[in-house]
Amino acid sequence: MGQKDGFLQYNRELPSSRDPQKRISDYREIYEEFPESKTKQQAARCMDCGIPFCHSGCPLGNIIPEFNDAVYREQWEEAVQILTSTNNFPEFTGRICPAPCEASCVLGINKPPVAIEHIEKSIAEKAYELGYIKPQPPKERTGKKVAVIGSGPAGLATAAQLNKAGHLVTVFERADRVGGLLRYGIPDFKLEKWVVQRRVDIMEQEGIIFKTNSNIGTDIPVSELNDNFDAVVVCAGSTQPRDLPIPGRDLQGVYFAMDFLTQQNKEVAGDTVADKITAKDKNVLVIGGGDTGSDCIGTSNRHGAQSVTQIELLTKPLTHRTEKDPWPLWPMTLRTSSSHEEGADREWAILTKEFIGTDGKLEKVKLVDIEWTTAEDGRPSFKEIENTERTIPCDLALLAIGFVAPENKLLKELDIETDPRGNALTRGYQTSKEHIFAAGDARRGQSLVVWAISEGREAAIAVDRYLMGASQLEAKDDSFLNIAVEK
Repeated sequence: MGQKDGFLQYNRELPSSRDPQKRISDYREIYEEFPESKTKQQAARCMDCGIPFCHSGCPLGNIIPEFNDAVYREQWEEAVQILTSTNNFPEFTGRICPAPCEASCVLGINKPPVAIEHIEKSIAEKAYELGYIKPQPPKERTGKKVAVIGSGPAGLATAAQLNKAGHLVTVFERADRVGGLLRYGIPDFKLEKWVVQRRVDIMEQEGIIFKTNSNIGTDIPVSELNDNFDAVVVCAGSTQPRDLPIPGRDLQGVYFAMDFLTQQNKEVAGDTVADKITAKDKNVLVIGGGDTGSDCIGTSNRHGAQSVTQIELLTKPLTHRTEKDPWPLWPMTLRTSSSHEEGADREWAILTKEFIGTDGKLEKVKLVDIEWTTAEDGRPSFKEIENTERTIPCDLALLAIGFVAPENKLLKELDIETDPRGNALTRGYQTSKEHIFAAGDARRGQSLVVWAISEGREAAIAVDRYLMGASQLEAKDDSFLNIAVEK
């Protein structure tokens, strides 16, 4: 490592965020500029540990100590080659990944971990600035054609890798713009959409074809894919939201979180949204304590909600690790997002009992406190706590309680087998139909963007093997090693 005592000399430092009460007036990313010299100091904190557990913490297996060292030495071309040898889209993961790598950082045992996510974003943006990230179409084409269904992170990664192998790739997206969850779902204040479009433009210049407004099984028959493509990869995501079938669910004012968030993405993009779900001047209840719920809080505050409350079925997490989640495992600790900083009441161990309203419109929600216990077989269960039932005023309830599976219609149209959860059933990444593969949330269930990219990369290897008998994508890109030797 460049500075062997960097972890002793420098404290963890991240870019400052804009004032919460000012930033809720716009949908721009919330962080201020960060001096390059400070990023270099953060990279210097990487401590040259004997076994870099950050590798195993990262689903992509990013080669983190090496790119940290390159940043410390200000060798940006080397840094981006190391980073992109395992990660197609560091500009995405550097903004929206929860950074499991940092949870596994050896320095994090007794000090704040290395700021890996920030360094990753910095490498990507510096590489764009210096022209190191640019279109690189394959030198030769195999003549094989592959259809990718879905343009989220899994679909984009699959397409990028298969195109790199020389195949002719067409990505089908049912929405009107490319990006899947990156485009519609994640708020612009976390990921501005020019970042997504910048990458899509490069991929198009590399020869990938994107077809929007193309819903497979509806706009385009499955037979057309089977007849015109040598392989098909399902990267449609896990888009069926988990519902809450309790009394009053059909009242106006109860919506799925993704409907609310997607409408806002469209409006920021300049679209006119009819019958927009708005939180303005309303008492908002966000049901679900995860990232999607947090995104609903940030969006509701930007709408001008009168109040925002977030409730979670589980008990409040601790602020520290326990013997159940020791380092280097992912810590099940309390997290406060930038949206929480902007204003929201948070409550835990709450069960939603009923939506209440008049004339078909939501006015109140009935809640009750619960107590969690563990049964003899080890399974957790809960019971309601007596005399805690109450109603709270609520004009808008947003269901942010996860997703259950890909949409059944698509998988039925493709005539592929599914697992008990409704996901595409695969052997590796190959489905019950030899030429059809699956990756991302459609295969593994709802997960992280970084996992989707990893799945897309691995699925591309499986497809390449199927088409060519062996895959050149299995070889590690070691071009950065040559640069490191020549420095």
